[in-house]
Amino acid sequence: MIANAHDIIVRPIITEKSSRMMSQNKYTFEVMREANKIEIRNAVEEVFKVKVSSVHTVNIHPKPKRMGRFLGRSKSWKKAIVTLIAGQRIEFFDGAGI
Repeated sequence: MIANAHDIIVRPIITEKSSRMMSQNKYTFEVMREANKIEIRNAVEEVFKVKVSSVHTVNIHPKPKRMGRFLGRSKSWKKAIVTLIAGQRIEFFDGAGI
């Protein structure tokens, strides 16, 4: 079990698609790979002081990368799409400078 809510949420994901989803009260985060949906829900509610309706998670697999003759892979990570109840917003994303 992960103790600190700030450790679960690694960073927000701000892309064109995630910006469009914000109008539907859906926010996207990179989270720790070991975190489950209940821990993600509790972390978002604690950090941002909002009520979460649902949490969807996606495991992002590594892609092959190449730097000259050296082969490697990008890192694998976990993405969480968090839906808030109607009328709630996360103010952090509103002033993100997009």
